[in-house]
Amino acid sequence: MSDPKTPKRDFAQEFYYTMREAATGKRMSRDQKRIEAKASKAKSKPFDRGRDPVSAISSVDDLVGAFRWTGEMAEAELHVKWAEIVGADTAANSMPEDLVDGTLTVRCKSTVWATQLRLMGNVILERLNAEYSELNITSLKMLGPTAPSWKKGPRSVPGRGPRDTYG
Repeated sequence: MSDPKTPKRDFAQEFYYTMREAATGKRMSRDQKRIEAKASKAKSKPFDRGRDPVSAISSVDDLVGAFRWTGEMAEAELHVKWAEIVGADTAANSMPEDLVDGTLTVRCKSTVWATQLRLMGNVILERLNAEYSELNITSLKMLGPTAPSWKKGPRSVPGRGPRDTYG
């Protein structure tokens, strides 16, 4: 029988304290935890270093730097400001897709626009490097629209298929 004067602990608490004692070599009671929490609060003072108010923009800048998002932010800005870089007409018919190893892939609405942008490639590349030098864009890859696949179904036959440029 258990003594009514001793406080009851459930199995989980006992197991936790036993495992903690085995791992750390010391056992901490609830009173010790409370005393340590009070002591750590007492060390904190209102005008200590690191307690000054921080502006929101500097916090965001610190996060961008800490997570190394500067390249991703510059690439996102390139996608947003594409019309300013290449012009409204060209931007209406093309869009940057991907930037891999210094090669910017641009998807065009037609093969004619892809050819036109290939001819203007050096001018566009100079503008991109002037505006976004941190992206290190070395080449441009202009792609036309994607053609539909005619190889569908269980009874597709090999062959050349339709000959349209789709653009």
